[in-house]
Amino acid sequence: MSVTSSSELVVLGGGPGGYSAAFYAADLGMEVALVEKEENPGGVCLYRGCMPSKALLHIARLIREVSEAEKLGVSFGRVKVDIDRVREWKDSVVARQTGGLGQLVNARKIRFIRGAGRFASSETILIERVDGESETVTFKHAILASGSRPAKVPAFDIGSSRVMDSTSALEIPDLPKSLLVVGGGYIGLELGSVYAALGSRVSVVEMMPGLLPGADRDLVRVLEKRIRGEFDAIMVNTRVSGIKELKSGIRVTFETDGEAVEPATYDKVLVSVGRRPNSSDLGLENTSVRINDRGFVEVNEKLGTDDASIFAIGDVVGDPMLAHKAFHEARVAVDALRGGKVAFEPAAIPAVIFTDPEIAWAGLTETQANEEGIEVKVSRFPWAASGRATTLERNDGLTKLIIDPKTDRVLGVAIAGVGAGDMIAEGTLAIEMAALASDIAHTIHPHPTLSETVMEAAEVFYGSSSHVYRPRRS
Repeated sequence: MSVTSSSELVVLGGGPGGYSAAFYAADLGMEVALVEKEENPGGVCLYRGCMPSKALLHIARLIREVSEAEKLGVSFGRVKVDIDRVREWKDSVVARQTGGLGQLVNARKIRFIRGAGRFASSETILIERVDGESETVTFKHAILASGSRPAKVPAFDIGSSRVMDSTSALEIPDLPKSLLVVGGGYIGLELGSVYAALGSRVSVVEMMPGLLPGADRDLVRVLEKRIRGEFDAIMVNTRVSGIKELKSGIRVTFETDGEAVEPATYDKVLVSVGRRPNSSDLGLENTSVRINDRGFVEVNEKLGTDDASIFAIGDVVGDPMLAHKAFHEARVAVDALRGGKVAFEPAAIPAVIFTDPEIAWAGLTETQANEEGIEVKVSRFPWAASGRATTLERNDGLTKLIIDPKTDRVLGVAIAGVGAGDMIAEGTLAIEMAALASDIAHTIHPHPTLSETVMEAAEVFYGSSSHVYRPRRS
């Protein structure tokens, strides 16, 4: 049976960008239909990404803190992990989040259509609903928010349950004694940290010279120093040259600088080598929407595509593939299709890696400045000089500012340490507001807190920090 309907706006995809666009448009009085295969909105972030991974990372942090408490004179005994209850709790977090979004769909009177949609033209979408019926929806405007999926490496596709991607790894089907993480990016390190805390012996292999390629090297050094004590091995400048399933596990062979390395056998292998945009099989060939050679949908500063009626947001339009980027793109797209004079032109998009310690940055990094020949001054405040970090027994952190030497304007902020993800927002705001280092230095921060390391980094720049001596700048 085929059904026909119409809507002023159709949003294809119910992830962070999609549901934010639908909610905002509905709040502005638009008639909205939201197309999503899952029972409720949430997308990869809530179902198979941000939320389940952060729930597991919280458990991992608790396990580490229990162990570290012994140094402070507090002992809880041997930690016992009930993997079934861990999985149940993680799933309950997802259910609460997605269920709440479902209630907000109803409260806003958004038409929620469960199914997979394909564009039949620039004005119609054909939806194969989960109830078995098909529906054709005509629209005035559409927002494509189809998201992304884990990248596949053909060499690892051997049809074995011992080889996982990030989605299956989050299910924690069991706890392997040994785990190889292929890819030293943020997803691999976050999930590797979880499995290591839960009791697996974790090794990481990365083909680039260092972990987290592209991230600030000062931050990576702080993280790597800590995880080297938790992981069995960290192999950089190394690629996997072969993989074979045995009765005892997965046998992996390696190459470093073209030379063969002693093979090793692991209970499981997690392949985490990035994500790919979901831009295929959407019927975009029936529209004027263009896709570039990397599979991303091409958009302008208003998030409009080459098809006047179709906008696109989120992972499908390009890096960085971050939920908070999609949140803001959603508002720009809705305002733009309503005729607003808007553009998605952020001065900084914060990035956070939720390992232990967390690392976060916004704006220009020192690495970028060096590569692009941009003259900057770098001001660092080591957490060894932070009273609050000392009370937490976590002096391994660092806060740094990237500053324009001619104007003192803050161009970038980078933080490694406990709670870095929560602290980076101040740095992002400073960059967006074109703040000077003196603005941060003269802003009273509460003591003792980790947030005052941002203020002290600015004071270090002027040679006026109480807790780090540097010759004073004129």
